[in-house]
Amino acid sequence: MDVLLPSRWRGAAAIFLIIAEIVVCQALIPTTLDGPFKPSTRSFDPSLRRGSADLPMDHPRLKKNVSGNFPQQIALALSSSPTSMWVSWVTGDAQIGSNVIPLDPASVGSEVWYGKESGKYTDKVRGNSSVYSQLYPFEGLSNYTSGIIHHVRIDGLEPGTKYFYKCGDSSMPAMSDELVLQTMPLPGSNSYPARIAVIGDLGLTSNSSSTIDHLTMNDPSLILMVGDLTYANQYLTTGGKGASCYSCAFPDAPIRETYQPRWDGWGRFMEPLTSRIPMMVIEGNHEIEPQVAGITFKSYLTRFAVPSEESGSNSNFYYSFEAGGIHFIMLGAYVDYNSTGAQYTWLQRDLNQVNRSNTPWLVAAWHPPWYNSYNSHYQEFECMRQEMEALLYQYGVDIVFNGHVHAYERINRVYNYTLDSCGPVYITVGDGGNIEQVDVDHADDPGKCPSPGDNKPEFGGVCHLNFTSGLAKGKFCWDSQPEVVNSTYALWKWHRNQDNYKDDKLGDRIYIVRQPELCTNSSTSKGNDATGKGSSIANGAPALLAKWKWFISLPFILTTVM
Repeated sequence: MDVLLPSRWRGAAAIFLIIAEIVVCQALIPTTLDGPFKPSTRSFDPSLRRGSADLPMDHPRLKKNVSGNFPQQIALALSSSPTSMWVSWVTGDAQIGSNVIPLDPASVGSEVWYGKESGKYTDKVRGNSSVYSQLYPFEGLSNYTSGIIHHVRIDGLEPGTKYFYKCGDSSMPAMSDELVLQTMPLPGSNSYPARIAVIGDLGLTSNSSSTIDHLTMNDPSLILMVGDLTYANQYLTTGGKGASCYSCAFPDAPIRETYQPRWDGWGRFMEPLTSRIPMMVIEGNHEIEPQVAGITFKSYLTRFAVPSEESGSNSNFYYSFEAGGIHFIMLGAYVDYNSTGAQYTWLQRDLNQVNRSNTPWLVAAWHPPWYNSYNSHYQEFECMRQEMEALLYQYGVDIVFNGHVHAYERINRVYNYTLDSCGPVYITVGDGGNIEQVDVDHADDPGKCPSPGDNKPEFGGVCHLNFTSGLAKGKFCWDSQPEVVNSTYALWKWHRNQDNYKDDKLGDRIYIVRQPELCTNSSTSKGNDATGKGSSIANGAPALLAKWKWFISLPFILTTVM
């Protein structure tokens, strides 16, 4: 049997988000039960591929607008339970230069006051604080040390409840203005957040601004950020007004400087949204940011609070959480993902503990896609797929979100490169608006198939494979694509930023339908290799579907902005 490749929207603009809301099943909207679908590609307007320039550091949305030790860059994140919430913020001034002296984290307190009525804060809780440094002791490069980064976890909250809160240090006094947060509903088959937004590869450009403006307009309950957040590591070359050739300008620097003030600008850029809506993040390759002594991911690990301890992973690189009737799994592609490693062991344990009666939907997210018909990053993380795909399939993951590829793509349900009604729907949303161009070339375009030596991952091995059967037997790429609202329905919508943001201007929409009665213990019942190792690509091509975006929920709708 030949597998269906994705129907594709070739290059929509470089931005999108997904939002879910409770809806009644509407006519004329297709469902995944209607598939597998024939390939469909919407040609990309090449005039848009240039993208847009990075916002300058003195842009009003990036500038610091508080003084002294008053909180800035305020952000919320979920804990593993709807009765808990993380509040994070930054105080003081970061420093950049040859000689920087870290601030004392103990010099400013970490407090959150909160209550159910405006101005009446019945509870107060304290947390912890830290600073980090990014060091480049090479001629012409600058060191950086952060402001004081505060994280406070609020416990004992009521699910589905609005709270008013302030954060800061009352002894100075230096407390923020009053803000509002909303806790998630309790897990349950009829309990879901109103809307969920999904963004990948956002950056800090005018296109990024359009994405965030659209997202803000739609007032989501939760934001899922699937890696490559600030692109701080490119500001001194691709972005800003830095050197066009970094290695030429700094020949004695063995590593590339990442301009850390972009992280502070990004935190302020996002604060109007993240101070009232929780944002869950996972790392991408642009968060690696190597510095001296082999240190990596320092900014990502220090700036974001995630429920790693609460979910038993004890690593900010991978964790899980619940939002109503959805169990989310956030996986790390840039740390050990082998079946003998800690992440795999944790994932197996976490999946085994999921109660599908309480959380019918199981959603996974990580940065680089396993299934991708673009020539950019084609088969780049095939090793990770071979290690982990069988486990996700065994436990019935419904949807997978990725970024990395700067385009939009929605894929038919697939397992091991074969159409499978029990496999996940894969959606790539790496068109968030960053400084890099949108990907438009596909591996099946004439002359566009990458060589097996291309697309080497920044972490892990290379496991590129040729197809073993079907139309593309013996080839690395196929030549053309073969044709062929309750706890089970989720409506996915995808909007493009260049279109008017209205329901009649949709890039894509589809109901994603769960069929749990058909897919119980699917990998065991079908006799599939539980490890997935040593597998080869069969059936000539991956079961890709449409380059669209979606989201999930009992009855909720996912929309995306481009």
